[in-house]
Amino acid sequence: MKTKKLGNQGLEVSELGLGCMGMSEFYSGRNDEESLKTLDYALEQGINFLDTADMYGVGDNEELVGKAINGRRDQVVLATKFGNMRGDDGSFLGVNGHPDYVKKACDASLKRLDIDYIDLYYQHRVDPNVPIEETIGAMAELVKEGKVRYLGMSEAAPATIRRAHKVHPISALQTEYSLWSRDVEDEILPTCRELGIGFVPYSPLGRGFLTGQIKRFEDLADDDFRKHSPRFQGDNFQKNLDIVGKIEEIAKGKGCKPAQLALAWLLAQGEDIVPIPGTKRRKYLEENIGALNVSLTKEELQEIDEASPKGVAAGERYPNMSGVNL
Repeated sequence: MKTKKLGNQGLEVSELGLGCMGMSEFYSGRNDEESLKTLDYALEQGINFLDTADMYGVGDNEELVGKAINGRRDQVVLATKFGNMRGDDGSFLGVNGHPDYVKKACDASLKRLDIDYIDLYYQHRVDPNVPIEETIGAMAELVKEGKVRYLGMSEAAPATIRRAHKVHPISALQTEYSLWSRDVEDEILPTCRELGIGFVPYSPLGRGFLTGQIKRFEDLADDDFRKHSPRFQGDNFQKNLDIVGKIEEIAKGKGCKPAQLALAWLLAQGEDIVPIPGTKRRKYLEENIGALNVSLTKEELQEIDEASPKGVAAGERYPNMSGVNL
């Protein structure tokens, strides 16, 4: 497993990370025992970049990851996030970027993770009611206190990223990026490159759609959040399935899985890109790691581009896009 640099401040991570969200919430079939084995397997294979957030499972996910890394903190580059508030009952209470909240959220995450410091601390969503300078200023204080090593942002717009970066260097931006979500190529990715900020694509497999495993809307469990996603609904479902069909065809010719092709394409977009495909099962993690052995020629990259060009996906990424890219 090779490593890559995220940003210019010294943060170095494995070339592929592991998104832990689905281990605790949003996708059906929670199984903490299997998730812990998957986390063990990831570390054994050299994946040291683990991604969680305080809102996943209303804190449960941080506790799970904390349990997995207990006794081997030095092997892990741990990323977590704050800003999306949840009630004890799981209700969504909005975004909070107030400086006093930033500090409380960090202390709560440290406690749940049972660690002394967070390697990469992201603002999960930008709070439109708090100047970004105030939020990042509070995060910078956490760096001074030794509670956080590097700062990150998620789903932020170019102008906001620039303002934040002036207050304290941002090492990584985490935003959705995949063969069916390529909007970042217009302005966001170029802004990160200009400022020397690493890019961490989440949902690099289109919430599982690009794996080719999902063939019917009815196959999704009742408690699966994708049932409420515009891209999985109505006519959008079939239109997006047609895109996946093309990806499957190219993957077949290449002798790899569609998921591996999608990840290999993403990895080929630059040395500053570190995808964090999420899974709670070892067999899918093993498959994702296999993408590192798939090299694509210029001609193959062009063929993939033509099969899944920018803006090709039918439907918005979220039911409500109001809090994205502020």
